[in-house]
Amino acid sequence: MNHTLPEVVWIARHAETAAPTMFHGFESDIDLGAHGHAQAAAAIEWFAERRPTVVVSSGMKRAFQTAAPVAVRCGVPHLVEPLLHERRVGPLSRMPRAEADGVWEETTNRWIAGETAYAHPGMESFDELRARTVPAFLRAIAAHPGGRVVIVCHGVVSKVLLLSLLRDRGPEHWRAIGSIPNLATSELVPDGEFWHARELLVVPPAVRELNARVADPNVKKTEA
Repeated sequence: MNHTLPEVVWIARHAETAAPTMFHGFESDIDLGAHGHAQAAAAIEWFAERRPTVVVSSGMKRAFQTAAPVAVRCGVPHLVEPLLHERRVGPLSRMPRAEADGVWEETTNRWIAGETAYAHPGMESFDELRARTVPAFLRAIAAHPGGRVVIVCHGVVSKVLLLSLLRDRGPEHWRAIGSIPNLATSELVPDGEFWHARELLVVPPAVRELNARVADPNVKKTEA
């Protein structure tokens, strides 16, 4: 066991925003909506059962508001790592999905094809996201050797971290790894110089049940 690293890390996407059908990047520091707050409350016991020793989140409202009640319930510190903020999306900020999906699909297609330096004007490339978020992740966990760390961040940030940290994963697996709905959580343990996912993109059962009760098949929400 590497005693300089945490025992286990959970990387989670925040709960649902107040405008879940729009693109929200770093430029849009939106709160959770009523359903998002209900999701966060539904997830608390699931996280508490895993006995975290610290909760870390980005400083953006949607991540902070998801993480704070978990930290309170578990009686552990809630720390902020600012550079785990959501991707910069430039002109797509607060754009309806119907208008923004084409740009985002082209972007991810090019990343999958190996053009990881590509970015639509005003947006971050995969390379820029990785260069920002991986050091932030490593900094966030470095202070907790042997700990059990929950990190609450954002969908695209979660996906870039997973494709950068897991063995035999990379940008070409962008779609293959699966979508990242709200509160999708991956449980990682050290694996040499990489990390191993004991669970990958699991939505807590109570959150899934809550979502099923209010699901509208005609509404397409933003997922990474």
